[in-house]
Amino acid sequence: MSETAVKAPGVPDAGRWKALVFIALAQLMVVLDSTIVNIALPSAQQDLGISDGNRQWVVTAYALAFGGLLLFGGRIADLWGRKRTFVTGLAGFAAASALGGAATNEAMMFGSRALQGAFGALLAPAALSLLAVMFTDAKERAKAFGIYGAIAGGGAAVGLILGGFLTEYLDWRWTFFVNIPFAVVAAAGAWFVIREPEGGRNRSPLDIPGVILSTLGLVALVYGFTRAESEGWSDPVTVGMFVATVVLLAAFVVVESKVKAPLLPLRVVTERNRGGVYLSLGLAIIAMFGLFLFLTYYLQIVKGYSPVKTGFAFLPMVVGMITGSTQIGTRLMTRVAPRLLMGPGFLVAAVGMLLLTQLEVDTSYAAVLLPGMLLLGLGMGTAFMPAMSMATQGVEPRDAGVASAMVNTSQQVGGAIGTALLNTIAASATASYIEDHIASAASRPQQQLVQLQGMVQGYTSAIWFAVGILVVAAAIALTLVNAGRPGGTALAGSGDAAEDEMPVPVVAH
Repeated sequence: MSETAVKAPGVPDAGRWKALVFIALAQLMVVLDSTIVNIALPSAQQDLGISDGNRQWVVTAYALAFGGLLLFGGRIADLWGRKRTFVTGLAGFAAASALGGAATNEAMMFGSRALQGAFGALLAPAALSLLAVMFTDAKERAKAFGIYGAIAGGGAAVGLILGGFLTEYLDWRWTFFVNIPFAVVAAAGAWFVIREPEGGRNRSPLDIPGVILSTLGLVALVYGFTRAESEGWSDPVTVGMFVATVVLLAAFVVVESKVKAPLLPLRVVTERNRGGVYLSLGLAIIAMFGLFLFLTYYLQIVKGYSPVKTGFAFLPMVVGMITGSTQIGTRLMTRVAPRLLMGPGFLVAAVGMLLLTQLEVDTSYAAVLLPGMLLLGLGMGTAFMPAMSMATQGVEPRDAGVASAMVNTSQQVGGAIGTALLNTIAASATASYIEDHIASAASRPQQQLVQLQGMVQGYTSAIWFAVGILVVAAAIALTLVNAGRPGGTALAGSGDAAEDEMPVPVVAH
């Protein structure tokens, strides 16, 4: 531990703002990676001879490893030290990215993606928990989480732009190689700048049954939804995965309630505010990830945009997210209760989504897509920022890593569910529209038009569901999250105890 690690209570670390730069850079790399590869996928598939049936594994291998190992990664951060876990995660992510960029066959590609996911599961919770333990003043915490929230929300859209550029002007391999400089700079900076506060480690022995049950349960859940998208909801393996998920996660809860040093102390998720944050955030991500997919297809297939133009078309969403997070969220977070930012934020995003239900084949970008994406970004940015902060506020320092991992888990699982669920709804609406209208299309151009109209009909049907999901997320945030404003009156479980780096007396050790 460094010379600045032991400090008087309440004295913030002098290097915390420099540390934020490197933590934010690492977070940007992980979030970029979730979308950057999607745009490069067609080119990589062709080069490596990956079959249509297997191409989903480029995305799925990453999602399974990342989603399945997040809780384990969070616990490793608490046990091993967040700075060490963070730097190890970055080094491993860079090595796995180099392997993916150099892939010569599909096995090498799938393996590299799984490795990226595994090291991402170390990196992501360590990054968020470092912020949680380094920024303890309410106003500073608001600023730090505003920047982090903007990156967590807007990074995915930036990935679409960067992915389009790299694929169109260089080569798909650069969508992997681009991670290496990010990781090297973030790791070097973190090593020299980050000073982890003393006394935040959780040195209890590792809960091996909990690790096995949670990893298998989360992998089964993510794979179940991924398979449902390609094979259908009634597929025996899909059904088997969901049954396995229920059994494994129920067993996990039983084990966690009995063991002396649980992987996920139930106090972390049963506290009303954190539970509300995890649930509403997961639902919002379901709505958002499905939309990313539909808009990418709509712009490229229906409107004929190039990958780069598609990426730039998402810029209003990024601008909205950054504005919502760093301007609205940060300025209001110390003045109003978190639920008064999260609830209205999700509702503003729902209004933006509602505009996008008006999409048609010849819809004007400026009239519908631009305001819709701007509102969606503004609402999500405003809501994400207090959600990220609330998820780790008031948590005991020894639980900071695993509490941060739960934020990432709700996002990762939400992304998998959103992609599968909304895709299925869209595919079904498209099929029934084409079936109803294709007979009346006499010529080839008319048939092509019906198919495009069918696709758009599918997207708008799914977006209606996304609107409903965001309204439910807003209702959960407004009713479950009852903490007062930071630095003001604190209600159950949201006390300022964390601000002096003292454990919150939730339960006895």
